[in-house]
Amino acid sequence: MPSIFSYQSAEVDWCEGNFEHSTVIAEYYNTISNVSFFVLSAALLYLNRQYCQQRAVPMYFVSGLLLCVGVFSMYFHMTLSYVGQLLDELSILWTLAVAYSFWYPKVYFPRYMAGGGRERGRDLGRDFGVTTVVSTLMSFIKPAFNAYALNCIAFHLLYLTWCELKKCNDKRVHRMAAAMVVWWALAITSWLSDRWLCWLWQAISFPYFHSFWHVLIAVSLLYCFPLVIYFDVNYEMPTFKPKLGYWPSDSWPVVVPYVALEEPHKQC
Repeated sequence: MPSIFSYQSAEVDWCEGNFEHSTVIAEYYNTISNVSFFVLSAALLYLNRQYCQQRAVPMYFVSGLLLCVGVFSMYFHMTLSYVGQLLDELSILWTLAVAYSFWYPKVYFPRYMAGGGRERGRDLGRDFGVTTVVSTLMSFIKPAFNAYALNCIAFHLLYLTWCELKKCNDKRVHRMAAAMVVWWALAITSWLSDRWLCWLWQAISFPYFHSFWHVLIAVSLLYCFPLVIYFDVNYEMPTFKPKLGYWPSDSWPVVVPYVALEEPHKQC
């Protein structure tokens, strides 16, 4: 039986050919495309630095976990090892769990969390913690199924976004949300295409859609996180007014959104 650290011991082998461009890296383009997560982590901290000054723990924690996602995904695609597969999927799971714990709006808390702020926070943290631990243990049973389950979480995020947009009249926020959905749709289409239409892409010698997934989902998150920050400021930082900005400039055809903080606060 091969070691769980051995090359190609994972349950999943993506469409890209193995060791075609390197004798060390199994899936070359799937590996190097994870650089997009390093850029994402740095961009979130730099562009949203005003928010980061007020809410340093969530920002640094989640940005650090995004770096872990990039590192572990690189390791997985470089080796296609069983351990690499687990680290890749579990890093995504824990990043989502931590982000939910920090930023899940209190208005959507279950009714049984009827106590004060700290009590409700402990209840939410407990529930997310138990769910995440159980999901982590289940990951060892059928790792190949995890990727589909993790992608399904996106539908809950889209539902929350839709609920928040109904309460917001800022057209810039709606445009940013629409851009996020478009990038996410392109990303998930690339992921599914690589899994289900591999025979087609190999036939035309273009089996690189999983590497596109890495880049496109990182771009989608560049729009998702400012949206989360915007709503968090509205809920949790009443002394500030969130204002959407675009780097490097509003006039550029390709821009990256961020949230600036202004005073006084005015409800969206």
